[in-house]
Amino acid sequence: MRDKALILNQDYSAIAVCTIQKAFLLVYLQKAELVSKAEGAFLHSISHSFPVPSVIRLQRYVKVPYYGISLSRHNIMRRDSYVCQYCGSMKNLTLDHLLPRSRGGATNWLNLVTACSRCNTRKGDRTPEEAGLKLQQKPVKPSLQSFLQLHLDNHNHDWRIYLGIEN
Repeated sequence: MRDKALILNQDYSAIAVCTIQKAFLLVYLQKAELVSKAEGAFLHSISHSFPVPSVIRLQRYVKVPYYGISLSRHNIMRRDSYVCQYCGSMKNLTLDHLLPRSRGGATNWLNLVTACSRCNTRKGDRTPEEAGLKLQQKPVKPSLQSFLQLHLDNHNHDWRIYLGIEN
């Protein structure tokens, strides 16, 4: 069973992803309505069964200030699909500054990539070009829309319409 639900604002724009428990609570307290439920999945109490929410819509419009996706180790690795951006390995992952900090490199979305410890050690205090390494993809700063799309998997295909993805 999936463990996340998509939250839509009153105007059906996607604003966040939350836990199933939080989504259920918002629906139960009538602060949101159930738009889409997980097929064949239920939450049970002693005397009732409730459908597991997949997509919920808030009853009132909430003005959400957008500050951007927070820069964190987890979010960098999520952006890079938990894959070394040099060799494609999925083991012993670390973060690597493309332009090393010792040479004035900033800690930001465009200068950080996921790298396995082997490639990171090989690169050392050099740029990827100097170390003979080639990036699989250029790092980008994700938008809210693209970041929410990272939560997509085989279970939440019903999110696609709200994230602007064609089926």
